[in-house]
Amino acid sequence: MANSGMKYDAVIIGAGISGMYQLYRLKNLGLSVKVFEAGSDVGGTWYWNRYPGCRFDSESYSYCYSFSEEVLDEWSWSEHFSAQPETLRYLQYVAEKFDLKKDIQFNTRIASASFDANSCKWTTSSVDGTAVTSDFLITAIGALSSPYIPDFSGKESFKGDSWHTSQWPKKDIDLSDKRVGVIGTGATAVQLITEIAKDIGNLTVFQLKPEYCVPLGNRPIDENTQRDIKKNYASYFEKCKNTWGSFLHGFDERSALEVSPEEREELFEKLWAEPGFALWLANFHDIFSNREANDLVSDFVRKKIKEQIDDPVLAEKLCPTDHGFGLRRVPMESGYYKVYAQDNVTLVDLNETPIEKITETGIKTSTESYDFDLIIYATGFDAVTGAFKHIDISGEGGQKLKDKWVDGPSTYLGLTSTGFPNLFTLVGPHNAATFCNIPRCIEQNVEWVTDCIKYLKDNKFIKISAKLSSEKSWTEHVYDSVADSLILETDSWFVGANIPGKKRTFLQYAGGNPLYREKCDEEASGGYKGFVLEK
Repeated sequence: MANSGMKYDAVIIGAGISGMYQLYRLKNLGLSVKVFEAGSDVGGTWYWNRYPGCRFDSESYSYCYSFSEEVLDEWSWSEHFSAQPETLRYLQYVAEKFDLKKDIQFNTRIASASFDANSCKWTTSSVDGTAVTSDFLITAIGALSSPYIPDFSGKESFKGDSWHTSQWPKKDIDLSDKRVGVIGTGATAVQLITEIAKDIGNLTVFQLKPEYCVPLGNRPIDENTQRDIKKNYASYFEKCKNTWGSFLHGFDERSALEVSPEEREELFEKLWAEPGFALWLANFHDIFSNREANDLVSDFVRKKIKEQIDDPVLAEKLCPTDHGFGLRRVPMESGYYKVYAQDNVTLVDLNETPIEKITETGIKTSTESYDFDLIIYATGFDAVTGAFKHIDISGEGGQKLKDKWVDGPSTYLGLTSTGFPNLFTLVGPHNAATFCNIPRCIEQNVEWVTDCIKYLKDNKFIKISAKLSSEKSWTEHVYDSVADSLILETDSWFVGANIPGKKRTFLQYAGGNPLYREKCDEEASGGYKGFVLEK
């Protein structure tokens, strides 16, 4: 039980992008810090998600850390949208450069954390029995890190291989002569299906809800572009700082309804041709709030999808009709629709023929049985709050965080929760980082937490706890931020609708990164008046 009984200024759970940066910042304050990581290396999302085709859908040069000029100069991205192996190498490089691994205990899954009101300390315990104490506890466990597999009847009876996309084996998998079934057609599935279809025996895709997939537009970065990128990092980061989602794409301030049909179509076509999330996040600002505006862009994307598919019946099945464009996570594609023209690829519409059970040999729908060597579950995640359910976090009076959030999360600034002193939740619920170009908002989260801890240490405070009134006010603000949005009407992981039994509630923050940053800065500059501070 390495480290059992040790005491630290701070314990961090998770060694992904947020956990690594938080460790770096706190170590620079001279604090003693311990990070616990379930995996065998750093990387978080980019460690676990190693499925074929996994890559950024944010521009590589907007996704990376900004805190080190040296790193920005030394590291060169090979593609505009980096693939998982390169991204993992980048994070390993950062960890090595700043000697972060010496403070990280790998292969250690945290089971519980409890706050002691008498000592004002957190005790964090791992599954293997390691227990340490700390002044502060910081969760860096990710918004999409708790995989979800539907409870299909007979799931355990399948005699072939099966796994969730986020649990893809580290070894190379040869699919060239395999019969493969993929359940799901979300953002992960779109990447996976496109890649494995290039060399596969037979592929059957089980689709419940089609998505509006938009061209990624990825390409290699040549030397001239590389030089331009490195010269312009500061401007990229500044632009991200000032856009709603901290991407290199900012909304058009016009309404889709105030321009002529010709102007509207011209913008749609322009954005369709641009790489990344342009069509989603550089579009008319009211496509998320005005039904007519959303219908116009939804019709446009459906038209673009149908143009790529020769079979009109198949084209209809691949076009969403139950929700509007951009109201669910928009997948980026690089040849996805062309996959279905292959003779060895079949689409099964689960709305027509639902899955009845998993069998020893494959999948049985209401009309047919399919035999497989491998079943891949691209069935998403228990988003935002899911990872918190796997750690027994107890605050003041023994209150359980998972019980407090059973009907939906309540936080202050998406970083703290009343009744859980000295606990900070990076990329937690009701935090702008959950609706964001993750590293850009992670840096804001980490820097705010770091400054807060420094303030507490400098002023000899031993306890910080969000006021109940602050939490109520913030939670109201969160819901106000999405009140006029069509997102609330749409079934998605944004509202927890993908998990049976999970109460439908908004899990994120829709006020945008600039407003979120402003609210956090106001709290800090005002001396943390939204909290109770104790010495």
